[in-house]
Amino acid sequence: MRNQRRVARFSLLAMLCALAMFSRRAQADELILCGWDEVFIVDIDPASPPAQAPKKIWTWKVADSPRIPAQYKNMFRSTDECKPVAGGKQILITSSSGGVALIERETKKALFWAYVGNAHSAEMLPGGRIAVAGSGHKDGNCLALFDVKQPEKRLYTDELKWGHGAVWDPERQILWASGGDDLRAYTLKDWQTDKPSLKREAVYKFPDVPNAGAHDLIAVPGTNQLFATSHHHVYLFDCDKRTFSKHPKLYEQARVKGAAIHPRTKRLAYTQGSAKHWSTDRLRWAGLETETVFSGERLYKARWIIPPQKKNPSD
Repeated sequence: MRNQRRVARFSLLAMLCALAMFSRRAQADELILCGWDEVFIVDIDPASPPAQAPKKIWTWKVADSPRIPAQYKNMFRSTDECKPVAGGKQILITSSSGGVALIERETKKALFWAYVGNAHSAEMLPGGRIAVAGSGHKDGNCLALFDVKQPEKRLYTDELKWGHGAVWDPERQILWASGGDDLRAYTLKDWQTDKPSLKREAVYKFPDVPNAGAHDLIAVPGTNQLFATSHHHVYLFDCDKRTFSKHPKLYEQARVKGAAIHPRTKRLAYTQGSAKHWSTDRLRWAGLETETVFSGERLYKARWIIPPQKKNPSD
């Protein structure tokens, strides 16, 4: 009988430990990071970010996608965008070395590839189109338009000096793009034809012009705002009022390269370059003293991967 009670207590303890582990895992979310020649994913609890980097659960290098032509192999030496799309099943990757790719996460198959000089960000648009912001380069300084079904073929290009950011706004049917001193609003033109283009509707100057050095651009989940960084400051842009305001926590932070705002916890993770280098080995957390250190890594961008919520069958 005593042995039976001991076994029962052990089984209960094991079950409680398993439930605790499951609870911790359920609280964690996937964060994708890039900066060097590798894009990788880790599990992080946004409510309690660790001081040391967790184990990588997924990685990608250009050699993992043999469909990408040989001439592109040197175009992913320094990745600067790793944007999850299609509910995290696909990842948009850009590189300052010129490469752009859409990768299927499960298989690492390349669904699309293209070249844009000093590509710095990309965004999926309706109808399987892709917008790419290219920074300072003879083949960059632009906002370029492609179709997933036609790798490499540029459908349209608009001049955008030091292009760094691109965000699709489905509610307003606007593509926001940032570069240099500008934040621009584009609408889709001739979208149902084989010669689509982007119509520049408005240009808004960053408050710290000249030489603002527009950098990262992301939507703030659940709001009408964009999180926009320049070389010197961090702003919020109201998409309805079309005005900039100082970010309440990060305004004074310079050289913020990439940010990720968790849609549920609102926890903001960001990377910050130094006066000497564009990359960093640590992920900072707004409002927390904690930094997550990725020893030996060169980080540039961070993005949360949030899968779509499953609908309740009774809804």
